[in-house]
Amino acid sequence: MTRCRVDFDTSIGDETYTTLKSSTEFMQQFVSSLSLACVEGVMQEKQRQVMKLMEAKAELRDVQEQMDEATAFAGDDEEGAEESSEQSDVVDKLTQREEELMQIIANQGFNPTTDSWDGSKLRIYFPDEGSAALARRDWKSEVPSCVEFSSCGGVQVADTSKDSVVLFFCPRASEAEFVEQILYETEEKRGDELMLTVMVNPLLVDMGVTGFGMAGRRLRERLIDGLIPAYYLRTLPWGALTRVWPQLFTVWQEDAEESTGYRLIKAMDRLPSNPEVEDIYDIENGEMSAPGEGFGLLNALGDFVNGMTRL
Repeated sequence: MTRCRVDFDTSIGDETYTTLKSSTEFMQQFVSSLSLACVEGVMQEKQRQVMKLMEAKAELRDVQEQMDEATAFAGDDEEGAEESSEQSDVVDKLTQREEELMQIIANQGFNPTTDSWDGSKLRIYFPDEGSAALARRDWKSEVPSCVEFSSCGGVQVADTSKDSVVLFFCPRASEAEFVEQILYETEEKRGDELMLTVMVNPLLVDMGVTGFGMAGRRLRERLIDGLIPAYYLRTLPWGALTRVWPQLFTVWQEDAEESTGYRLIKAMDRLPSNPEVEDIYDIENGEMSAPGEGFGLLNALGDFVNGMTRL
């Protein structure tokens, strides 16, 4: 089994929306792609749903044409009352079928009354039950049917015996104890059947909850340091900081002359701290000189501060 992390932040410091809210669209796309890649049978189900979607759209056009004809026929004053009643029944049945087809189209080919998923599952743990409940309501048409939604904390009643991929979506420091508990229990219970554990935008060490002392350090050693940073994207006012495993962390600056709109200015084998990122930009643009090789008191102090910021 593999533990990894995914960090996605395009807010550029804008705190209008929470990290959970601003990451929702990315998470939906990420979960869909991960399901197709890791959960057996999802690709075949997706193909069937595409076929159902096309069939539903074609049938909907036929039903609507029949409704127009039946409505016009029922409105003819010269027809008898009995035939008019029969036409009204036909219109009612067509209207009911139209609603069913429109629901299938809205669900991208998934029919909740006939379709069910019996294979392996991908489970997402949200920070609280409110967020999980909203996802159960709003995400059904956005992600494959193998996806299940749970929340951190509370009484866990969901059947996790078929979980093969587990994701923790924006877990906070207040949920750190639960994240550890469910992670270890799932790994012990599922063993080799658990393919992957992913933490998306984790914030498990916080000064106000865990502190940056011994408790925070031990938590980092137990839970965070072993995570593989599989994907990292953070937009900056002047560029972006990225990483796609197994490549290096890269710092990019906006450049209109480049075909992609960005120019690579630094590649590193570790995640740079916020001050380091700003220094990289300033050095690249001639606003400060590159640091010397000597080891002085100020350099030592800077290394200590940078180390604390990475905690």
